[in-house]
Parts: sequence; C-alpha cells; structure tokens
Amino acid sequence: MSNGLPMPVPAAGLPPRVRIHEVGARDGLQNEKTVVPTEVKAEFIHRLAGAGLTTIEATSFVHPDWVPQLADAESLFPQLADIPAGVDLPVLVPNGRGLDRALELGARRIAVFGSVTESFAKANLNRTVDESLAMFAPVVAKARAAGLHVRGYLSMCFGDPWEGPVPVDRVVTVARRLLDLGCDELSLGDTIGVATPGHVQALLTGLNGAGVSTDALGVHFHDTYGQALSNTLAALQHGVTTVDASAGGLGGCPYAKSATGNLATEDLVWMLEGLGIETGVDLGRLTATSVWMAGQLGRPSPSRTVRALSHQEQ
Repeated sequence: MSNGLPMPVPAAGLPPRVRIHEVGARDGLQNEKTVVPTEVKAEFIHRLAGAGLTTIEATSFVHPDWVPQLADAESLFPQLADIPAGVDLPVLVPNGRGLDRALELGARRIAVFGSVTESFAKANLNRTVDESLAMFAPVVAKARAAGLHVRGYLSMCFGDPWEGPVPVDRVVTVARRLLDLGCDELSLGDTIGVATPGHVQALLTGLNGAGVSTDALGVHFHDTYGQALSNTLAALQHGVTTVDASAGGLGGCPYAKSATGNLATEDLVWMLEGLGIETGVDLGRLTATSVWMAGQLGRPSPSRTVRALSHQEQ
C-alpha cells in the first residue's frame, strides 16, 4: 500500500483494459453554483490529460441561458489546442447550431444527449422523445458526414424521478433508434442512481438481443445509493469496456434533483487497479488533480479514494 495502489488480484471473466470516459470538466462543472473561470477549466483538463486520461469531455455547446457554467466554450476550446494528439476531447451539442459552433472550433468528437423517458425529455429538452430524436437526426448525419465520432447519451435508463422504474424494453427501443440515426456508441445513464447489478445485466442482455453490440455501449452510473461501483462491475462482467466517471466525483444532473453525483474516477481506478485491469491512468496524479480542483471549488472532494489517499479533512 506504500505506493498508494491496491494489490492487483485479477478476477475471471473481465476485460483486460477499460477506457474511462472522463466527464468531470463538462458534466461535473456544469452543476456548480458558481461559474468556474475558463483558465481553471483549461488547467483542469490539462491536468487530467497529464494523469493519463485519454477521453476527456471538454465542454458543451449549449445556449448560455441553459447552462451558464459552460457559456465559455468558444474561449475554452482554443486553450486546449496543445493537448496531446492521443487525447480525445468530445463536446456535447444539443442541436444543429451547437454542432456548427463545435465544427468551427475543430471538434472531432461530439455527443448528443437524449432521454428514454418522456418526463425527462420534457424537463431537459422541452420535447417528447420522438421530437428529440427527430432533432438529433440531422445533427448526427451532418457530424458523420464531416467525419466526426458521435456518442449518444441516454438518460433515465433505469429509473425516472417522475415515472419510477423504467422498463428494459423501453430503453432498448430508444437505444436502437438512437444507434440507427448513426451514433457510434451509446452511454447508458443511471441518472438518479437507482440501478442495481441484476438490472444492469438485464438491460445489457436486452440490448444485445436487439442487435446492439456490447462494444458500442458505455455505462454512466451515479452513486446516489452507493451502487455505482457494483453496477460497473456487473457491466464489466458483461463485457463493457467503456465507463464514464468524473474526477473527484464532481457533478450530478441539474434537472434531476435526487442525482447526488457521478461515479468518482479515482474510486473506479482503485477498483480496476485491484482487478488488474489496465486504464493507463496514474492514480496519484489524478488524485492530486482532484485535490487541486477541490481547492478551486472551496470544498473537499466527495471521492472516498481521494480522501483516503490525500488525507483530506472530511
């Protein structure tokens, strides 16, 4: 334990490597009550890249009135031009205008953000599920025509604060439609953190049954009920190799008040290191980055691993 890492003891049936899709700089910071300075965001992303993360979601090209915390996308993105070529910097785009803004700045990977449930589609996009998919269709087509990689986020895949538990078949139907639009991959979101491992396995099995390859799927768990790591392990056992996480456990969901926070990247890396699964991430440097960011935000990190490794005051 002197090196700040667990003893690796591999378990059978798990992938040898996992790609962490880091969302702290976008999903995390968009929920801050105060606007984080652009220079701090840029340094945060540089530090994350320095810690070995190779997919770092940088920002969102949404209307400033929707998410004022990310209104600086145009000024932030050029400050990331010196990020190494092997690091992907996907950006969220809500519509055609957002895509145009991202293309003007040279973004090469984009994401659209959809919902499985009607209630959340209305709250988040002010559209029905059908209307939101219709809005995404030309965005995805134009992005693909420009050679961009397109990720589709699907929120409320396990439960909805207004509608309750979400049937697996509904998720499968919307996921299939989003992939059919041309998305390269889907991120399955447990937006309010109610998933449990059996539910995760059932959804993944259902998606496979509808012709969705596990290789096209990532998982995005919230830790509202302390289930994010166990749900991640269930997904790994199914063959998933892309896991969303947020450095220091930053973020939640501004439209779902019961969403208490994303899976902390450090907690995920600790588990993966212990399982002998490669991530390419330097846990010490990542922890130091989250301690630094917590200082910028004026509060300690909620990540248990960050607190344990840095001896932060709780």
